[in-house]
Amino acid sequence: MRRRTPPPPSPLPQRDGVDPVRVRLPPVGAWATVRDHLVARLAPGAGVIDGMFHAGRIVDVTGRPVAWDAAYVPGMYVWFHRELPAEERVPFEIDIVYRDEHVVVADKPHFLATTPRGSHVAETALARLRRQLDIPTLGAAHRLDRLTAGLVLFTVRPEERGRYQALFQERRVRKEYEAVAPYDPELDLPRTVRSRIVKERGVITAREVEGEPNAVSRVELLERRDGRARYRLRPHTGQTHQLRVHMSALGVPILGDPLYPVVTGPVPDGDFRRPLQLLSRVLEFADPVTGREHRFVSSRLLRAWSSYDEWAG
Repeated sequence: MRRRTPPPPSPLPQRDGVDPVRVRLPPVGAWATVRDHLVARLAPGAGVIDGMFHAGRIVDVTGRPVAWDAAYVPGMYVWFHRELPAEERVPFEIDIVYRDEHVVVADKPHFLATTPRGSHVAETALARLRRQLDIPTLGAAHRLDRLTAGLVLFTVRPEERGRYQALFQERRVRKEYEAVAPYDPELDLPRTVRSRIVKERGVITAREVEGEPNAVSRVELLERRDGRARYRLRPHTGQTHQLRVHMSALGVPILGDPLYPVVTGPVPDGDFRRPLQLLSRVLEFADPVTGREHRFVSSRLLRAWSSYDEWAG
């Protein structure tokens, strides 16, 4: 198998913990200039790309500004910094659970995205940690939904990142979540839920369909009181919104969920009143670099259980 050549290093530094955008020009295309391709590919609005060229903000592999009329060269790389959107600060801090020369394990709050995506760029766990810890090479080994709190594994060295990502891809990480949801005395627990879940591009919810199961979750009852319960959830697969879909399908949707069973969201930026009551409580794995056996536990509490009266009704 032919080994893929890695892209060249960025000639631009990070800005606010955010990497510059890298664009590789396709090997074939009908564009006469680099500008023509960027306008067609990015579609940022009239005059935006031209303004970036004239300001010298689009650079080549040497860090030199690319001329606005530079000829299109197949395979060429260019870099630039995107204009960061105005972001509402998530008013909760990230706790560092563990740190060594290879990894950082962080305890992420609700509402904070793991990595830059869409309108959440600088106000993400990755960008915050790069700034806070002064580790520009920090990268995420996996992701948690923005609305889910709890443990996230980050890697320090880019050359080791693939080995940690493989832990999740190959299901060699034992993950345990905690959720607060309604209590149903008719629901027989513990049980293992199996179904086929699909998530279509551009649709905010995932759904169960007929077919070979691709999503498996273990659901256990930990304790209950006054019509509410605390559950332990152990996903054996990693489909988008898997635990939320399975809990909703069981008739006990997770409290604070704006998508399941009924779409009432997405939650507006700046609205931190009722976080999704889902927490990544435990990460357990054998370190692929050091060989150490790791077990990390989140110290966060779910508000619907710890501050019960606040969530009454």
